[in-house]
Amino acid sequence: MLETERLLLRRWTDADRAPFAAMNDDPEVMEFFPKRLTRAEADALVDRVEQSFENEGFGLWAVERRDTGEFIGFTGLLRVRHDIPVRGEVEVGWRLARAAWGQGFASEAARASLDYGFGTSGLDAIMSMTAVVNVRSRAVMERIGMRYDPASDFDHTSVPVGHVLRPHVVYRIGPALMGTYAGGEES
Repeated sequence: MLETERLLLRRWTDADRAPFAAMNDDPEVMEFFPKRLTRAEADALVDRVEQSFENEGFGLWAVERRDTGEFIGFTGLLRVRHDIPVRGEVEVGWRLARAAWGQGFASEAARASLDYGFGTSGLDAIMSMTAVVNVRSRAVMERIGMRYDPASDFDHTSVPVGHVLRPHVVYRIGPALMGTYAGGEES
């Protein structure tokens, strides 16, 4: 488990599955994904994440507010498995329930994930990717000190040709850049 000022990043429990499924069925939360997830697909994602912890020593932690104990989403590290140019790299990612947006939680949790990746896991590079049009996630990437790597942009093969979400951008960070992020709060 990781702790930040306002959050607990922890392994998943069965109690997380229902709110996670509801979050993945929210059209606003899933705006920059090809489709919303069914309950079975959300459960399968939790199972894959838990397997990542066993195999890699890291994964996507369930994020809980320390003040309320409320599950608000996930953040963490996951090895890219899709057949895309960044396959095999470790990605920092996040997905939060709409009620948790705009409070700095994504940046706070992602920074803790980066610290874990570079410190505890000894990674030498971490990337993040999103659809070109996802300006909110790109802003989080920049706030946590990641640098845009235009040479790594690609078309995501799991998104149909011609779809607005197919073009993807890639941001990267290494341990030397960790101290350079602007530590201010999100607005």
